[in-house]
Amino acid sequence: MHPNPSRRAVLAATLATGLMPRARAQSARPLRLVVPFTPGGSTDILARALAPKLALALGTNVVVENRAGAGGSLGAGEVARAEPDGNTLLMGHIGTLAVNPALYPKLPYDPIKSFAPVAWVARVPNVLVVPATAKAKTLQEFIAQAQAQPGRLTYSSGGNGSAAHITFELLKLRARIFMLHIPYRGTAPSINDLIAGQVDSTFTGTPAVLPHVKAGRLRALAVSSPQRIAALPDVPTVAESGVAGFEADQWYGVVAPAGTPAAVVARLNAEINKALALPDVAQQLATEGAVPTPGTPQDFAALIARELPRWAEVVKAGNVKVS
Repeated sequence: MHPNPSRRAVLAATLATGLMPRARAQSARPLRLVVPFTPGGSTDILARALAPKLALALGTNVVVENRAGAGGSLGAGEVARAEPDGNTLLMGHIGTLAVNPALYPKLPYDPIKSFAPVAWVARVPNVLVVPATAKAKTLQEFIAQAQAQPGRLTYSSGGNGSAAHITFELLKLRARIFMLHIPYRGTAPSINDLIAGQVDSTFTGTPAVLPHVKAGRLRALAVSSPQRIAALPDVPTVAESGVAGFEADQWYGVVAPAGTPAAVVARLNAEINKALALPDVAQQLATEGAVPTPGTPQDFAALIARELPRWAEVVKAGNVKVS
């Protein structure tokens, strides 16, 4: 049940005067930052980097809760139904907020109507990786191998309709290759099997694969961003490697339930932007291959609106199904 108007007005006034820590201490309610995926993926890593800074700034506990299922739809739906009081937030990303509407005919939320965008947190290039023992040393060699053996090579993802799945579908369309998709229940298990050689490749967010690339367990063939990334300066972009115009970075941001008071949204936005500017957070994100994207709630709203039709086209062209 949503709070009544008078309670909401009091909360907004409290936040606007900068007394959020005291209000939260009195309510003894922790702030829930819901991650709609299993632990270990890019969304989870970024949420856990942000949570302690928010806790310090807001004077309350910030609990990261993993609510996985249906490509992030279950966790997102839970936040959409929560009270719009600033105590429940979603670490949303390209899948939950831009891809899922094209995949699920009966989503428990609307990416535009169900949420109040709070802050665009980061942009994370995807990295196409293969086992360290793989034959292909470059993306060109990988594509040639896939073209020579249609349907023989496999790629893993964190689930049907996940960002990794959709990104690889875009690569398949642009490179004109056919490969078998192997979905997992989460990014971490999909990477574990890739390292073990059970699958041939994956194309997922930098934070989840970078440690394995650095340790020599995986080989990075290409990144999805328009330019090379600092974390992997020797790895070319997909466009550099011959697939012209390819760009498919993941993006992440915080949203609150629709109806959250503007003052609450503004305060949360300000604190998230401050956290992103902290040297240790910036360094942590850079180490993970993530690029901070501070801005206004309106900036994040515009991104969501822009990305929805783009990925709907990919889902349709690739005939992507979630079951």
